[in-house]
Amino acid sequence: MAINLSGPDISQAEIDAVVEVLKSGRLSLGPKIEEFEEKLAAYVGTKHGIAVSSGTCGLHLLVRAFGIGRDDEVISTPFSFIASTNCVMFEGAKPVLVDIDPSTWNIDESLIEAAITPKTRALIPVDAFGEVASMVKIEDIAKRHNLKVIEDSCEALGAKFQNRMAGAFGDAGVFGFYPNKQITTGEGGMITTNDDEVARLCRSMRNQGRDTGMGWLSHERLGYNFRMSDIQAAIGVEQINRVDAILGKRTQVANWYRERLKDESRIEWQHNDPACTRSWFVFVIKLADEYSEQQRNDLIANLRERGIGCSNYFAPIHLQPFYMEQFGYKEGDFPICERVAARTIALPFHNGLTTADVDEVCTTLESLL
Repeated sequence: MAINLSGPDISQAEIDAVVEVLKSGRLSLGPKIEEFEEKLAAYVGTKHGIAVSSGTCGLHLLVRAFGIGRDDEVISTPFSFIASTNCVMFEGAKPVLVDIDPSTWNIDESLIEAAITPKTRALIPVDAFGEVASMVKIEDIAKRHNLKVIEDSCEALGAKFQNRMAGAFGDAGVFGFYPNKQITTGEGGMITTNDDEVARLCRSMRNQGRDTGMGWLSHERLGYNFRMSDIQAAIGVEQINRVDAILGKRTQVANWYRERLKDESRIEWQHNDPACTRSWFVFVIKLADEYSEQQRNDLIANLRERGIGCSNYFAPIHLQPFYMEQFGYKEGDFPICERVAARTIALPFHNGLTTADVDEVCTTLESLL
């Protein structure tokens, strides 16, 4: 691609930090893990940060830490990356989906209570594209029904809602650090929580079930190798040191797009709640409803043919084949999600873009429309 869809913001500081770890001989279970955890938790405003090998692993550990298992139900959104609900299925529980708000594209909190049953144990709202869900209302619903809240903030590092940071709502939050995220460790993730017991369990389970102080061959509980390496953590430390600058660049690129496309009537935007300071993860537009899904797909193909990286974002979770087979989901079950998902396009978005790149993308998009 002449203009890539995404790309990490890596400086010489990250390169030097990796070399330092390689020279130290402590490639795993070393001091960089704790440093990264402390820095990220302090940034988010939580007591604990628990580094893991991916955001998916972080979600999975929290489902286990809260004792969610077979015959339990967890409510979430169909408009997300599939890890948001797969983490529930890993433990034999059932993900229960409710439709999204047509403007914010986050879970519609007004629909949550109707989906609660005696089997419901938790809510997993998702901060889609860096727009924080209606977490205060969701917390209130959870409190009234005695439910746990796992905030999937994998796309929202640095976002705020009513001056509270994403990842600091509910009982715990999770971030992901894949290369297209706001900050990256290559692969990796972080659990954030103020709950001492949840933090202890997650630290144990990420490390083969060992408890603090246990020997290498001693295991208190069933666990996994969900550890982050010190090489990854070293990158994370330098990324979080630069996070304000990184987020500022991403906001600038987003503003270039919004200014350039502000008069384009054939596209729509994800609504930004005035109470939310968005952290830009991707730049997604939605074609007007007059366009079909096939026209959207053709547009993506034509943009790619012209060297412009782009993608659909997201495909509805409930229409993934194994969800349809296992739970009986079908087209029409969540019409707002389906309408939005059929028309979304993620345009090139990363800190390496120039104003000329953005103009080329927008000019090509408009000509194809």
